[in-house]
Amino acid sequence: MDILYTAEALATGGGRNGHVRTTDGILDTDVRVPKEMGGAGGAPNPELLFAAGYAACFHSALQSVARAQKIAIEGSSVGSRVGIGPNGQGGFGLAVELEVNIPEVPHDVAQQLADAAHQVCPYSNATRGNIDVTVTVVDD
Repeated sequence: MDILYTAEALATGGGRNGHVRTTDGILDTDVRVPKEMGGAGGAPNPELLFAAGYAACFHSALQSVARAQKIAIEGSSVGSRVGIGPNGQGGFGLAVELEVNIPEVPHDVAQQLADAAHQVCPYSNATRGNIDVTVTVVDD
């Protein structure tokens, strides 16, 4: 693979109750265990950052496949939910739900675009076969 860009980050402190910073300084924040998992909350956590990254990446892939098919998808959006829980083997696992909304595009066309985006999105390719990812097209 010909690497076009590399993101670098460093986690320090208490891991999920610590600090993360990218080497370029663009992201520089404390992280906290969410209240739902017994933590203090009030700061980003790894799942929140993953959800934001996946939503943005998938939306970009969606726009790319729509452009290639010459389909206008103005006003489109991608929402993501990243869940974490025990995997039954002593560790934890993730599950992702992606919600795609493409106004003024027929549902079957929107589904076709979402399916195509799921094949080219780097996050989808990285997670495929490793975690459950559900892609749902919602209508206005």
